Amino acid sequence: MRPAAVGERDPAIPSSGGHLLERLLRDRRAISLFIGPALTVYTLVMLVPIVWSIGYTFFQGNALNGFAFSGGENYAKIFNDGAFWSATGITVKYAVLVTAGQVGAGLLLALLYVFYLRRASSLVRTLVFFPVVLPTVAVAQLFVKLFQVSPQNGLVNSVLEGVGLGSSVQDWLGTPAGAFWILILMDIWRSMGFYAVLLYAGLVDIPEDVIESARLDGASGVRLVRHIVLPLLTPILVSSIIFSVNGTLKVFDSVLALTRGGPGDATTPLTLYMFNTAFTYGDYGYGSTIAMALTILSLGVTLMIFRSARKDVR
Repeated sequence: MRPAAVGERDPAIPSSGGHLLERLLRDRRAISLFIGPALTVYTLVMLVPIVWSIGYTFFQGNALNGFAFSGGENYAKIFNDGAFWSATGITVKYAVLVTAGQVGAGLLLALLYVFYLRRASSLVRTLVFFPVVLPTVAVAQLFVKLFQVSPQNGLVNSVLEGVGLGSSVQDWLGTPAGAFWILILMDIWRSMGFYAVLLYAGLVDIPEDVIESARLDGASGVRLVRHIVLPLLTPILVSSIIFSVNGTLKVFDSVLALTRGGPGDATTPLTLYMFNTAFTYGDYGYGSTIAMALTILSLGVTLMIFRSARKDVR
């Protein structure tokens, strides 16, 4: 019998690794030992609060004043609540604009990294990604300083004055439209680096020979991106859109740090309206009902994206 070479398994020695793994996977006690703790933590941290919140929707009151059973009154109230529908409109508008901005800017940056910067893209990727790791409060204060009008003009108003447009100087965060668009701009700037890296990872996985073959066939520029790159990038692109939509529909920290929902309720999304209802006004039941409505909205939008992506694939 030929002796086993260096690094080669001796055929006389039985391979027990595969059999051991198979036995572990069939052993219910082993599965319970490995999965049980994580499943218990997940149940306590995620599932129990969800069920608890659903139960609150059938009550009125709070922990201090007590709860009173209200049946379906909270669900009936939500249909006639103008503030709820206003917050829903702001939430949907914000989600659409920020998702388009984040994913669109991320895609353009990823294409820039791969097709133009190439080896020099590491520094640019780092700089663009840097806002992602900054605290939300710090980013919000930066934008407040940029657009402030008192006690001294911020950078934007100073530039307007410098180019002779002093009549355009205003309190940008003091107007409903200004505050909303600054919020949009801030969150796009904060997160586009994350989506750029995510889409960049998808782009570098596209085989180089496919790109070269397309170029030899005459595809270049927009045609190359549209007919070759985007179809191959569709799974990552859909995932990015789903991440962005779910994050923007549940936006809270950005609004609280920059505008606190103002001026008035011009930048109050469903999350902030839910928070104020439950913890400022002490109505846990109606606050939980708003949270349920937001959950249904997020789930519905996600399912719509999945279905449209499947149709595109077909």
